[in-house]
Amino acid sequence: MKNVERIAEFHDDLTNWRRDIHAHPELGFEEQRTSDLVAKKLAEFGCEVFRGIGRTGVVGRLRAGSSTRSIGLRADMDALPIQEATNLAYRSRHEGRMHACGHDGHTTMLLGAARYLAETRKFDGTVNFIFQPAEEGLGGGEAMVKDGLFDRFPCDTIFGMHNRPGLAVGKFQIRTGPMMAGGAYFDITVTGRGAHGARPESGIDPVIVASHITTALQSIVSRNIRPLDTAVLSVTQIHAGDAYNVIPEQAFIRGTARAFASATMGVIEQNMARIGSGVASGFGGAAELDFRTLFPPLVNDAAEAEFIADTAAGLVGEDNVNRQGNLVMASEDFSFMLNRRPGAYIQIGNGDAEGGCEVHNPGYDFNDAALPLGSSLFARLAERKLTLG
Repeated sequence: MKNVERIAEFHDDLTNWRRDIHAHPELGFEEQRTSDLVAKKLAEFGCEVFRGIGRTGVVGRLRAGSSTRSIGLRADMDALPIQEATNLAYRSRHEGRMHACGHDGHTTMLLGAARYLAETRKFDGTVNFIFQPAEEGLGGGEAMVKDGLFDRFPCDTIFGMHNRPGLAVGKFQIRTGPMMAGGAYFDITVTGRGAHGARPESGIDPVIVASHITTALQSIVSRNIRPLDTAVLSVTQIHAGDAYNVIPEQAFIRGTARAFASATMGVIEQNMARIGSGVASGFGGAAELDFRTLFPPLVNDAAEAEFIADTAAGLVGEDNVNRQGNLVMASEDFSFMLNRRPGAYIQIGNGDAEGGCEVHNPGYDFNDAALPLGSSLFARLAERKLTLG
């Protein structure tokens, strides 16, 4: 593993920043303290600082030389509504909030690159350091784009990075083309007719209807989607009723769908509406679907995926870069930015030691050993894209 020497020298600073952010997690569009810290550090480094892009987003701009070339480097800042279950000295100080996905580490790695590039300025052009809010299902990436991100901060290319538990520190993985699934949330409102729990014949039970709809929905992926078109449909919530002896008037089904193609997502939505309505009607009730596509699939540009993989190989060696990484059913709203500019998204190893856990887990923690390597990759991307001379 070959970190940029100067970045390795301030590894302790990176660790302290990351642990401070970890101890003070903030949910999407509420990242006031985190944005303050990011803006303060960028200003100290000598970057131009712009705030309020996509509500709580921050962009730091750094120019060197006279070239009009530009690059965007992006990290996410928000935490998750999870109660932390670690005994770390820097564990979350806020009940019900936790950096369980490593955005504290992503933010820190980009700050480390900004510090190094501001000190050395071994590039010719403009680097835009993009600190995005609300990645966890609230549309922060889309909000920044709609707020004129690329009009105000032109980027010829853009790159992002995410930690990967189970992948050793010092390793990277990526794939060309579709890499992460598009994501949707859905709500189905089932309406029956309320009744006394002892007289079900006088009502239409929405709990029974919702149960049958939930079971029938599982046929969509197996019977309506081509076997070659990967998709997931998960019902994650069913809510109904408030009393033991009352058949309620309504029941509510909620969940998520994932697919790697917009057309596949359309097939899922169409069949969910058909099944919900048809099953409910068969019981004498009704069902209404609210299907919301939140993220398009994340698709890596072929040339830029090769570029970031080559850059990573320059740091850790070709044997430590997997260019045929797995498709990921999770979603990532960096896809909104990749839909506007060519670029790529890579995974950085968070460690493969026994006892580690996945992201979105109350026992998760970002591995500080990866900080200087992530910062080094961000920095090298800028230096290679905006080469001097």
